[in-house]
Amino acid sequence: MDYTNLSFREFLASKTDSNPDRVILVDDAQPYTWSDIDRGSSAIASDLARMGVSKRSRVGFAMTNGIGFVMGFFAVQKLGAIVLLINPSQLAEDIGATALVGDATHMIYGDLPGMKSDPDFAGKLITSAHLTPDKTLHCHFDDPRNFIAGCSVSEPFADVSVEADDVAVMIFTSGSTGKPKGVMHSAYNVLNAATLNSADQTLNDSDRTCLILPLFHIFGLVAGLFANAVADSTLYIPKNIHALTVMETIDRYKCTIFHSVPTMLLAIVNNPDFKPGRVSSVRCTIISGAAATQSQIELFKKMMPNNRFLSSYGLSEMAPVSISSYNADDDVVLHTVGHLVKGVDVRFIDPATGDDRPEGIEGEIIVKSTILMTGYYKLSADDQAIDENGWIHTGDLGYIRDDGNLVLSGRLKELIIRGGENIMPVQVESAISEFDIIENVRVYGVPSEYYGEEVAACIVLKTDIKYNEDEFRSALSQKLAKFRMPTYIEVYESFPVLGTGKIDNVRLKEDLLGRLGLNKQ
Repeated sequence: MDYTNLSFREFLASKTDSNPDRVILVDDAQPYTWSDIDRGSSAIASDLARMGVSKRSRVGFAMTNGIGFVMGFFAVQKLGAIVLLINPSQLAEDIGATALVGDATHMIYGDLPGMKSDPDFAGKLITSAHLTPDKTLHCHFDDPRNFIAGCSVSEPFADVSVEADDVAVMIFTSGSTGKPKGVMHSAYNVLNAATLNSADQTLNDSDRTCLILPLFHIFGLVAGLFANAVADSTLYIPKNIHALTVMETIDRYKCTIFHSVPTMLLAIVNNPDFKPGRVSSVRCTIISGAAATQSQIELFKKMMPNNRFLSSYGLSEMAPVSISSYNADDDVVLHTVGHLVKGVDVRFIDPATGDDRPEGIEGEIIVKSTILMTGYYKLSADDQAIDENGWIHTGDLGYIRDDGNLVLSGRLKELIIRGGENIMPVQVESAISEFDIIENVRVYGVPSEYYGEEVAACIVLKTDIKYNEDEFRSALSQKLAKFRMPTYIEVYESFPVLGTGKIDNVRLKEDLLGRLGLNKQ
């Protein structure tokens, strides 16, 4: 069936009508069908409606992977509202600040990681989002099965008309200033991308996918949730993403599909309890979020010989842009990010002049497609990455090989990608500069065999300051989410400067790499 012209609420209705008892998700060893998801999402939608959520409301959404995420997502869609997908692993203030960027009118949040160490986490989240408790919903389920069983099939809330190309989802990506940008997507964007991705993965209704991709990311939403939903394959969600738990999930359920970042694959194959037979059921893995090195791919293929590894490339604004073919040879997987997805056009330009580069010559990658976002939320035309002709400027460098596969060769932007997490240096710099002992700070991404990149901070201390790195790290951890914390902190007397007086970032980073012994990587 063609789902590409349906809204999300129509998509769920279609699945529920045609295959209500199909198990689509297994969470905490409990199976959930399309009918379960429909019933549960209707109950949550009823609660949201009583809170005032209606068509075009913007609902901040901070939920970890699980049945609660899926029911909550469809609940928002049933009301014709826009779901603002926010990274749930952030500090409460960061979640609230992101919700503010999207002008959230309401908020749904689950049992978030930060709640374990901060009893006032929920209060801080609500306050920082400029909301009130009556505009927020804590989705906590002691027993989701009992919750669903107690739901009425037709919970009362207003029926609304929603079109496939209405803005339905907002995903947040860091801008050049570090302030998140709201990337707006429609069901048309997501379901088209998911349909194409499902075909690239050769998904079918007998596949079992171990899902660790975060659903608040575009790739988790497309290649994880909706590509599998299109194919009626079953998602299995581990109770945590520790390597042993993930491996046990794959082994127990004989999962056939597993998408990951290189760091997780390394953690699995290096785990003391790893045995090839425990992951031998996996036939396809898309490596996303960060590029894998040649030595890593060779290790993965050796340890998981039944697995086909696909490399891919995508953006929050459009995912995927490219993906390697299911039967691609080692050269394609090791050295490219695959062929362009159907319907994606690409050009390579001189970033300084905007002129097209000759064929096969590196340039900035700009792309255009029907699966491209509808735009950034509340950004002026001058601040949009999309030009007047519909091309999005990615800030990435690359070229197309003679065989039609895309090669990524570098980045223009400062973004640090650590194990699949996007980190803007200015976010870390801002937190560090709040300390009175800091005179100046610069943050860079440095090479890491395990994570792809690590965060490294260069700091200049104020005169006559007593500095203890352990104490400083402890204090900084209260201001930064764990994944943004610098792995390295190097103290400088002063930073090198250019003739203009500005910091010479090239020289400073070269010196940093030398200090860390990474300048040959």
